[in-house]
Amino acid sequence: MSEDTEQRHREKMAKKKASRDKLMARKTGARGVMIVHTGAGKGKSTAAFGMAVRCVGHGMKVGIVQFIKGAWDTAERRVMESFGEDLVTFRAMGEGFTWETQDRARDMAAAGRAWDLAASMLADPAYRMVILDEINVALRYEYLSLDTVLEAVRARPEGQHVVLTGRNALPALVEAADLVTEMTMVKHPFKDGIKAQAGVEF
Repeated sequence: MSEDTEQRHREKMAKKKASRDKLMARKTGARGVMIVHTGAGKGKSTAAFGMAVRCVGHGMKVGIVQFIKGAWDTAERRVMESFGEDLVTFRAMGEGFTWETQDRARDMAAAGRAWDLAASMLADPAYRMVILDEINVALRYEYLSLDTVLEAVRARPEGQHVVLTGRNALPALVEAADLVTEMTMVKHPFKDGIKAQAGVEF
């Protein structure tokens, strides 16, 4: 690399740093945020669990309620439970995928039990993050009241973060959130006949 090219790069990066420093100097607020992970692509729950690990790394208590998955022996559940109840409360409260149960009343009852636990976590300032895994599915199928969920999320302790995952997040939920990420599927091995695999899907 020539000296001239190196000099131009330094000048460009110096301008970028000055601009970034100016921007960051204005960002001084801190509060709990509402996060939505949605979309047809893979990684919504995985990203939420990654944030849970970050919280644990900071010594923050995390509550996780799974609205669809039931008592499956998943790797993420094992990891989260290994941190101990002092740091992570992990509860799989679902009955499985809706096409497996084929019983709306049963699914609604399971969602109601999961919500009761989730609401208690959202009201407890000991939890610095609450993850409502696949709650977007329960809301989409009207197993839960959107107004009830939003009311509890908005009333949560000031410093508590909440993450709501699942495809097809309702527009009102997206509007209420501080941070929304939509996972877009570009390619997936399932379409080529590859089954769900340990370490990738579970």
